[in-house]
Amino acid sequence: MLKEGIIMGTIFKYSAVFLTIMLICAGFAGAASKPPAVGDQLAEFTLPVPKNDKHQKYLGLAGKESFKIADIKAEVVIIEIFNIY
Repeated sequence: MLKEGIIMGTIFKYSAVFLTIMLICAGFAGAASKPPAVGDQLAEFTLPVPKNDKHQKYLGLAGKESFKIADIKAEVVIIEIFNIY
């Protein structure tokens, strides 16, 4: 009986630690997913060049394998981001 109580206590402690770590990680993930504030800059990232030659020419990206948003020669670039769960 005493041994079962020790085992259950140990399982409870490890479960509590695991749950606490998961909740902390979830909090950090939620904080990182806030939308940018007005005036913030978009983080730099690399995208694959479209396979369609017309799309490559339209974006001015012919002959490249990947590109950054700054590589697009335009006064304004509109980016639509979908967040799908």
